[in-house]
Amino acid sequence: MRRASVSLIALSMAVLAASPAMAGKKRDAERQFYAPTVVAAPAAPPANGSIFQASMGYTPLTSGARATSVGDIITIVLVEKTQATKSNSADTARDGNIGLTPPTTGVLSKLLTASDTTASGTSKFTGKGAATQSNQLDGEITVTIAATYPNGTMLVKGEKALTLNRGDEFIQISGLVRQADIGPDNRIASTRVADAKIIYTGKGEIARASRQGWLQRFFSMISPF
Repeated sequence: MRRASVSLIALSMAVLAASPAMAGKKRDAERQFYAPTVVAAPAAPPANGSIFQASMGYTPLTSGARATSVGDIITIVLVEKTQATKSNSADTARDGNIGLTPPTTGVLSKLLTASDTTASGTSKFTGKGAATQSNQLDGEITVTIAATYPNGTMLVKGEKALTLNRGDEFIQISGLVRQADIGPDNRIASTRVADAKIIYTGKGEIARASRQGWLQRFFSMISPF
């Protein structure tokens, strides 16, 4: 039994020690996913004698300089704001009382007294709960178009990395946008991004100070309280 406990503790400590390496691999995979979309060089136009070539980046005059092709740049304005509130309460009460007057004559008068024939009960419950959560994210991030679809929607993704004095911050976003929602200046609100995935993370000494140490995480994991 003691050997099993020691083995379990050793295994848990090994998993916690390996977590930074696993987090690093996950971070590299995310950086690769959010990397800028590189557009390949266009193929040489066919020598068919035609002046107009639709394959050479044709853009109608009605669209102006609006981003519509893979590799084009779009600025997403972050206007995320959510708020949720939930509360509940319950209050119940119950009283009961039973009284019996014992007989003054007969055999029962000797067996029963006033204290034996009085009963009462009271039950009361009061419960209350409340929860409030709010989030807000403002800013801008410029992304590239990774793919276009026949129905007019486009897949956009990108990342912004900020190196500050005491750490690094990363903003990542991906999702689907419609060409009609893009403004003339190639800007679109984040509320117009479908299937949006927005990640805001950081690393450095400030981020490390706000996390538990690996030994404290270990004892928090095995603690039954």
